[in-house]
Amino acid sequence: MQVNESKTILDIKNIEVIYDHVILVLKGVSLKVLEGQIVALLGANGAGKSTTLKSISNLLKSERGDVTKGSITFYEKNIVNYDPSILVSSGIVQVMEGRHCFEHLTVEENILTGAFTRKINSKTLNESLEKVYNYFPKLKNRRKSLAGYTSGGEQQMIAIGRALMSDPKLILLDEPSMGLAPQVVEEIFAIVKDLNSTENVSFLLAEQNTNIALKNSSYGYILESGRVVMNGSSEELSNNADVKEFYLGVAGENRKSFKDAKHYRRRKRWLA
Repeated sequence: MQVNESKTILDIKNIEVIYDHVILVLKGVSLKVLEGQIVALLGANGAGKSTTLKSISNLLKSERGDVTKGSITFYEKNIVNYDPSILVSSGIVQVMEGRHCFEHLTVEENILTGAFTRKINSKTLNESLEKVYNYFPKLKNRRKSLAGYTSGGEQQMIAIGRALMSDPKLILLDEPSMGLAPQVVEEIFAIVKDLNSTENVSFLLAEQNTNIALKNSSYGYILESGRVVMNGSSEELSNNADVKEFYLGVAGENRKSFKDAKHYRRRKRWLA
């Protein structure tokens, strides 16, 4: 889809998140998602990616977390402390890390739970379901199977299909590649790009696999220890020497070993 650079749909400004009233996890994180954009949120495990997504979808409360500073606006409305079901109705839906399917329900029953907040008739519901099956033909073939007996890739498809049933404007995708074979990851991201271009859905995806995330997004933010340490277009980040070294595993030309002083100086400059 063509990115509308004049329209910011999600705007996060200097948010801080504290767990248990003591542990500071996010330290002044700011980011934007434009209409029609796929934005990657990158960083190592524990950098604050999932916490950022849960701050938006307001799922922190269950983990005793709170946004204590800053603002989060969606289409210029402040959504901090919105009820999660209201957020889904407003157009924000999160696909959780680890997929979280209802294993005792069939594939189709899982997908239909995504329309829970929509007040629609059966005709519209069936049309939405068929749209999901158009994107995920594998799921149509397995619609009567119990979700607990499907593969990890199929469960990820179920989770995204369930999100699509809520008719979202923005999907928060948390670690979609986790535990999946490379071929399945490529398939999932191809569908994400297709949804973005065809259905006018924006994505904010948190991903440790920097390579695949930058390849399938237009803009990226890198988090370390709860701070945004770098941001830019995906192309700029892919070509950045620090990103290549720390996240893509490509060493600098003149580096003899990882103990090279230049490596540490650069690291210090970046994180300063």
